Amino acid sequence: MSITPESVRELLSSEDLGERLKSVNLFRQLDPPVAFELAQVAAADQNARVRYAAVSQLASLGNQDLQLAYDLLRDRLLNDPEPDVQAAAADSLAGLHLQDAFDDLAQVYESSGEWLVRFSIVAALGELGNVRAFDLLTNALNSKEDLLKMAAISSLGELGDSRATPLLVGFVNHPDWQFRHRLAQALHRLGGSEAVGALEILAKDDVEQVATEAKIGLSVS
Repeated sequence: MSITPESVRELLSSEDLGERLKSVNLFRQLDPPVAFELAQVAAADQNARVRYAAVSQLASLGNQDLQLAYDLLRDRLLNDPEPDVQAAAADSLAGLHLQDAFDDLAQVYESSGEWLVRFSIVAALGELGNVRAFDLLTNALNSKEDLLKMAAISSLGELGDSRATPLLVGFVNHPDWQFRHRLAQALHRLGGSEAVGALEILAKDDVEQVATEAKIGLSVS
């Protein structure tokens, strides 16, 4: 079957879940304006897997109409019954750098009882790059959940706010090497004398990945 807007639209309207999922995967082979139009339909599908696939693609397709993409993704973030779809909406809002989304992302982070949603928001806030995220990320840094803490370390590094450095250097001797690796990446981005001091310690780490990342950070400091 040749891939045309009509053939993909036909699959998307099928009662068969597999065909609808296939149609979303085929969006990448269509012209972006057409794919964006169909993604809007798929984002309202009755099946969460289809909605998730469509919402995830809006991170790139949303540039066709940022306001329309924002409205759609905001609705999925706030109202979708499936955490996976909410998490994908958070990722796409950040990927499109839609700064107006910050208040909603912060509100959902505070109110959601779903770990995946909270994790995705923390991870997304670094990419969003809104300086208002600093306090929320600091809060996540004190979470009891290790993966949430690691996401916060990365996002604080991406945010580039030097206030994060003294909060992060305390992880330099963390027993989990993945924490130390994330820390080296974050300190590389943040820079400054305090970050350099921590990177010098991490450059002597017993785990090669950590030491290598720290040395890269030192080489450009």
